[in-house]
Amino acid sequence: MKIQLTLTLARATGMATAALGLSLAAALTWAAPADQQQIKQGEYLARVGDCIACHSAVGGKPFAGGLALGTPIGKVYSTNITPDPKNGIGEWSFDDFDKLMRTGVTKAGYTVYPAMPYPSYSRLSAADMQALYAYFMHGVTPETTPNKAADIPWPLSMRFPLTFWRWAFAPTPQPHVPPAGSETAVLRGAYLVEGLGHCGACHTARAVTMQETALTGLGHSDYLAGGAAIDGWSAPSLRNEHGGGLARWSEGDIVDFLKTGRNSHTASFGPMNDVVRHSMQYLTDTDLASVATYLKSLPASNNAAAFVADPKVGQALFLGKADTSGAMLYLNKCAGCHRSDGAGNGKAFPALAGNALLQNADATSTINIILSGGAVPSTHTAPSSLTMAPYADQLNDEQVAQVVNFVRTSWGNRGSTTTAEQVAKIRKIAVPVKGAGEAAFAAGRPDAMPVKRPALQ
Repeated sequence: MKIQLTLTLARATGMATAALGLSLAAALTWAAPADQQQIKQGEYLARVGDCIACHSAVGGKPFAGGLALGTPIGKVYSTNITPDPKNGIGEWSFDDFDKLMRTGVTKAGYTVYPAMPYPSYSRLSAADMQALYAYFMHGVTPETTPNKAADIPWPLSMRFPLTFWRWAFAPTPQPHVPPAGSETAVLRGAYLVEGLGHCGACHTARAVTMQETALTGLGHSDYLAGGAAIDGWSAPSLRNEHGGGLARWSEGDIVDFLKTGRNSHTASFGPMNDVVRHSMQYLTDTDLASVATYLKSLPASNNAAAFVADPKVGQALFLGKADTSGAMLYLNKCAGCHRSDGAGNGKAFPALAGNALLQNADATSTINIILSGGAVPSTHTAPSSLTMAPYADQLNDEQVAQVVNFVRTSWGNRGSTTTAEQVAKIRKIAVPVKGAGEAAFAAGRPDAMPVKRPALQ
């Protein structure tokens, strides 16, 4: 419960106001009157942007920063974005906030690392930016957590090269202008995906200079066609295409996945669990449907063939016939949940036959799931957190490669294969999941906002 403090200054009578107490200054700034509907809208937008995921450290306070973010040159740490006047953004004006979000330039004048996707945030409308600012200034608890310096060696740690990067690769800030002629759902979906949702930050490839190769879907076939592997996970294509994309998913399948982390085709894993848990499950049904409509509107960027089921392997496994080491390992370790035909069991155990993750050219995530295991997030519409045990301690590198190659080439799957050497590299950074009873993936990051669906449309 918020305590609203009202200070009445008797200017007309010339009476002197009693000492206010310097210790209350920060609290009074935070609790100053504001448009509650605007703050609520800002809260919703913060959900869309999944701000809490990056700006909250493991075991830390909400939005107080400190989360380590890996880059090719070292670690950077997210910053405190609470309204604390010393360590946060409590003394930032709206113009300061707007400038950072659209250009990547802070109140202090330096350019942030491109780990913050400000090229996407620059597309926010003026009204949404105002609402987001209102929420962070009046709807978030101030925290005194100090910011951490980047773990990047000098001279790579110097900030001034980031200014040149921004000049070269960040577009001139320009709020999103919907193209004429498109249906309303596509326009809304594009605004959410390309803007505050910043989906391209992971699901679009990056050049050697680390900028996204495309920022929108207008005329850019690279956009959302899949990103490079980061921290042992690869982001798949979100385009309406075969070979790893969403061609076999309906719009309803996409909505189910975003809302619950699972559908009849697959289950979420790795960093996507945080996106579902902290962000997507809170979107309105209308916005989720708009995102799905937009993604299905993106044409294929490849000429991959459609998945065609091949029953021969499943029939052989059902009879106990395993012709390869990978098939035998699958039969002993995996078939109990995913079945001999790879069809899985509804939304409890995802299908492997036809799974988009197993059709692409990057086996990174497949390897990591076997090494680390997986756990779908617990959401308010799907509270169960079913867990797949990690096999890092049970299988050596060669055995993992054999299982990976089996599932990526069986039942009609068309994915690439891997080697024991590739498995060994991923094993070094794989982190086994915790059990479902420990709320796998959930305890590591705080959630400051209430677990309820907002009524905003």
